[in-house]
Amino acid sequence: MVPDTDLLRIENLHISFSLFGGRLDAVRGASLRVLPGKVTALVGESGSGKSVISQAAMGILPAAGRATGKILFDEGSGQPVDIVGLPPDGPRIRAIRGRQIGKIFQEPMTSLSPLHTIGDQIGEVLSIHEGASRAEMRERTEDMLAQVGFPNPSRNFDMYPFELSGGMRQRAMIAMALICRPSLLIADEPTTALDVTIQAQILLLLKDLQQKLGMAMLLITHDLGVVANLADEVTVIYHGQIVEAGPVDDIFRRPSHPYLKALMAAVPHFDMKQGERLKPLREISVNATDLLGSAYATKSRGPDVLLSVRGLSKSFSTRKSGFMRKSEGHVVKAVDNVNFDVRRGECLGLVGESGCGKTTVSKMLMRALSADEGSVTFNGRDGTIDVLNAQGNEFRTMRTKMQMVFQDPVSSLSPRMTVQSILCEPLEIHERGDKASQREMAAKLMDMIGLGRDALNRYPHSFSGGQRQRIGIARALALGPELLICDEPVSALDVSVQAQILNLLKDLQSELGLTYLFISHNLAVVDYMADRIAVMCGGRIVELAPREALMRAPVHPYTRTLLGAVPFPDLDRPLDFANLKRGGISEMKTWGKAFRQDEGEDGLVPLDLGDGHLVLARRNADARELRP
Repeated sequence: MVPDTDLLRIENLHISFSLFGGRLDAVRGASLRVLPGKVTALVGESGSGKSVISQAAMGILPAAGRATGKILFDEGSGQPVDIVGLPPDGPRIRAIRGRQIGKIFQEPMTSLSPLHTIGDQIGEVLSIHEGASRAEMRERTEDMLAQVGFPNPSRNFDMYPFELSGGMRQRAMIAMALICRPSLLIADEPTTALDVTIQAQILLLLKDLQQKLGMAMLLITHDLGVVANLADEVTVIYHGQIVEAGPVDDIFRRPSHPYLKALMAAVPHFDMKQGERLKPLREISVNATDLLGSAYATKSRGPDVLLSVRGLSKSFSTRKSGFMRKSEGHVVKAVDNVNFDVRRGECLGLVGESGCGKTTVSKMLMRALSADEGSVTFNGRDGTIDVLNAQGNEFRTMRTKMQMVFQDPVSSLSPRMTVQSILCEPLEIHERGDKASQREMAAKLMDMIGLGRDALNRYPHSFSGGQRQRIGIARALALGPELLICDEPVSALDVSVQAQILNLLKDLQSELGLTYLFISHNLAVVDYMADRIAVMCGGRIVELAPREALMRAPVHPYTRTLLGAVPFPDLDRPLDFANLKRGGISEMKTWGKAFRQDEGEDGLVPLDLGDGHLVLARRNADARELRP
């Protein structure tokens, strides 16, 4: 390290937390630096100590935390200040925090006050640190809102967080962190909760602002694709210890530590060969043989098409209300004439941005929402079921044939039930066996997902996120379903744990003969899992094709931009930021003429390009317009 040039220098940092019966060492002897005007990425899994280091650097460690070592910050006075030695509520650290060091938090919805407008929350920083007047506060806040990409700053100033999309809330967080023009920005997982296209736009925004304002950035993430596109230097942390650090070129081209190599091998990417497996840091051994002969005895019989969806549509009406009055709003078509088949034994991927209608489709398939129009036919081993009209015993049977794995493993498991109760519950509801056989089935399910029977009496809070998701998968498989609908099952997980879950799902599909409808916004994940992929935009499927055809030669402009927005963990394949600047990829007016439906013209239809490749386009579209 070169002390004279470091903006932030952390030396031999130890952070521990007081717990009942002892202390937990979260960070052990960490040392790293952030150079002026440069981006340093701090990379590691959840629980590795990344966010705790950022809290210490801001002087906002929880009361139970204790830090020793040095966190030296150059505030421009010529003598670096040691943040560890400052009182957390003293005037010195308060002057640094927010004004010279800004921070973007991971979840903007919980970081913004729901009771105050966006403008007031951003302007409050100016009021506290610079004593700005109301008029000056508004002027400078609107200017910053414009810089971070708000389309109408004067109107957006008076909006509340719940009125904004996830991407716009994150832009508001960035505006709040940068309003005082800090010399250092700490970005803690700034894109984890966002769609791949919104993530790419936020990365572009951070890159542009960092260069424009000449500020340094400490980027905290577990996504190596984000690191490859933003970082100048990389520091890798594992269980609270720094295991490797260096320039981004060395880290990606010449990794040396086994943990870093394993982390890179766990990332799904588009160059993977057919049958190639991800390499998680900790492999799960799947044992599903005990389940064969029970609920999965006749796994291979049945029609080729397991689920047939035709003309599925759903609209939602919004209402405008105010004091002493209510008026009709407008109708939003969430799902518009969706058609697809899921073949027995395959994995059909359904991809698209948030709000495109993916989850609405899954809820209608599970009858959690009623459809306005259309039909859904389930061709099971024991006969055909009209899913949308099933009643009584037929409806109960349908529930056993189709099960769902949810996005958030924390909120989808009851905190008041043991794992054994969670796994036995579906068996009790559908009256499968007696208490003893139900408990034996729960034990077999735990063996299957690699957690073991000794964990049956524990509660969900005592498991990690990946383990909770494995329990959610086991619960979904308890009744022996033929179709599993997986709604963003790995989006809330670290890349290493994600690899575990994806491999587990693949192994279970092979051993139990399962069929998947796999919903995700991450095309790299869907590419690894799916046999065919359907791309959804604005409530409609705009392209459907075998995985190889869609990845190699996408036709629809929305699909092409979606693929181009995935950050690749490869320095030789950077994001095309110039193309992303155009924005509005889900707006039909930005597409080519063959894919647009102009007013007064016939509707778009799915054109067959051969080999099962369909694309939504004009009926009379020129073949040359449909070439990638």
